Amino acid sequence: MYDILIQRMRDEVTAVGARELKTPEEVEATIPNARGTMLVVVNSTCGCAAGAARPGLTLALNHHTKPDQIVTVFAGQDREATARAREYFTAMPPSSPSFALMVDGQLAHMVHRHNIEGHSPQQIAAQLTAAFDKYCGTASKKAV
Repeated sequence: MYDILIQRMRDEVTAVGARELKTPEEVEATIPNARGTMLVVVNSTCGCAAGAARPGLTLALNHHTKPDQIVTVFAGQDREATARAREYFTAMPPSSPSFALMVDGQLAHMVHRHNIEGHSPQQIAAQLTAAFDKYCGTASKKAV
């Protein structure tokens, strides 16, 4: 039963276009080599992931400006992949759920658990879309 629930949590994120990174090798081959913008979703089994983070992500991805790529790691499930991804979130404490917006493999913006917990999906989407507008637009990419 637990495996079925975890798979549903994974499916919520992959259904909106995220590619799962389940091993440190997949993370290493993806994040530092990415060009353009990439949203790294640190998925989690907690209530704020279910009630706010994943629904907020879905809403945010309806926005006109989006990252070039979306990938996901699952904290507590794919531990080594998550730990490796967090190494790219320079000087940021571990946080799950969370969102890291990368530009050319470098951290540009982070939405931590404390920015998610107690917030509505609409508030999470607003945080994400503001970051998308700042870092993912054509003019913004040229300025980075």
